[in-house]
Amino acid sequence: MMRPLRRNHVIEGVDKPVRDLWRIFRVMAEFTEGFEELASVGPAVSIFGSARTPPNHPYYQMAEITARKLTQAGFAIITGGGSGIMGAANKGASDAGGTSIGLNIEIPEEQVPNEYQNLSLHFRYFFVRKVMFLKYANGFIAFPGGYGTMDEFFESAVLIQTLRQAHFPVILMVSDYWNGLIEWMKEKMLKENGFISPEDLDVFTVQDDPDAAVRIIVEFKETQGPGGLAMPPGVKKGQTYLYEPKPDPASKNA
Repeated sequence: MMRPLRRNHVIEGVDKPVRDLWRIFRVMAEFTEGFEELASVGPAVSIFGSARTPPNHPYYQMAEITARKLTQAGFAIITGGGSGIMGAANKGASDAGGTSIGLNIEIPEEQVPNEYQNLSLHFRYFFVRKVMFLKYANGFIAFPGGYGTMDEFFESAVLIQTLRQAHFPVILMVSDYWNGLIEWMKEKMLKENGFISPEDLDVFTVQDDPDAAVRIIVEFKETQGPGGLAMPPGVKKGQTYLYEPKPDPASKNA
């Protein structure tokens, strides 16, 4: 049975305007702590995927390898701090001697932070945590996952599409997992209804090879500079701002 949400009894006992004011202070405190802790980590990559992936699964092993290679290329690794793919990515970064960051969240079904984090932050509010994933990332890598992974993928696509964010690589790992979704997007969203534009499908790349994923992010950093949550300089509505990786015959691109 699901445990009841924990409540702050001090705040619950006061009037709603006062509760809202205290909530503002809590939100500000989370933003402040996140900015202070992450501002100095250097280039980083946010990695997402299912918390339910066991350590003996090929997805887990691929995530660990990818994170290790990214760390060796000079990137910090940011995850949601949980188990599964998140634990694999933190493990790869930690084992490679790099910065392994976990952005943990307080939820009713208590998330247990994985043991591979060497920088661990804790958040009450999902939206504050989302900003931290975006603001300090030079790239997103999404491994197979559920609602949370889909949420992060589509949010990054929306921010890039609407030019609210400097473009950076968004890489979907394991083509067999993502191909059905991408075909649906092409057929239903684009062709049948026109709800997206053809170039909107260019904001992400599909890969099966960790080396190819690392190469895309490294090349982007070398040619485009830092990504992150900011309007690209000089970009106006109607312009495209897309990064095209160098051709790689061994990779599969959407």
